[in-house]
Amino acid sequence: MRILIADDHELFRDGLRLVLSELDPGLEILEASSFDQAIARAEEPPGVDLALLDLVMPGMTWHEGLTALKRRLGETPLVVLTAAEDRRLVADAVRLGASGFIPKTSSGKVMIGALRLVLSGGVYLPPALLEDKEVASLKQALPLGSDNPDALDDPGRVGMRPPTSALLTPRQREVLALLGQGKSNKEIARVLDLSEGTVKLHVTAILKALKVNNRTGAVVAAARLGFATEAETAPVGGQSPS
Repeated sequence: MRILIADDHELFRDGLRLVLSELDPGLEILEASSFDQAIARAEEPPGVDLALLDLVMPGMTWHEGLTALKRRLGETPLVVLTAAEDRRLVADAVRLGASGFIPKTSSGKVMIGALRLVLSGGVYLPPALLEDKEVASLKQALPLGSDNPDALDDPGRVGMRPPTSALLTPRQREVLALLGQGKSNKEIARVLDLSEGTVKLHVTAILKALKVNNRTGAVVAAARLGFATEAETAPVGGQSPS
């Protein structure tokens, strides 16, 4: 798994590296200290699986920077990490395409749980902000499904999920295609040039997204959703977007 950390404070990036190691032992971290660097790094092949973005960095306003980076990332999830917890800022960031908003005051456990939710296709918002009218109106306006309070380790943290057919990222569709060919996690890792731990994360996300309990159920559910032709034709060269 490749994660982009965009923050202009080197000490924070160093600390975040240690926290993120819990996600995947084979994690590869890309770093940027400005919006321009973040955009450039996001364009480096084979792409990234997740981007973590501080809103206060040199080069652009946060609005311009987030919009430009999200345009480069496409369907790859982008999560905002910031010391500011302004409710209107949260709402604006999510409207611009952020898949989550995690305060820098959060514990490592909360951060890892939130990122796992985002990687499974959900959207994470700080529970303290969900009572705010601005955020509540956003929650109703977004094309997201019902709340999923069980998606994270601790009660009270809320995840919101989009429609099932929109949950899978391009990388997860590739993994699903290879599952449909009967390949093991180790074989999928070799084909897509990923670590086996990253493949396991994607498989778990696929099972959650399709609401099934095993790999066979995922393939059957995918066929019902019209992913069957993708399973037959998905690229397996390891250079697809994440």
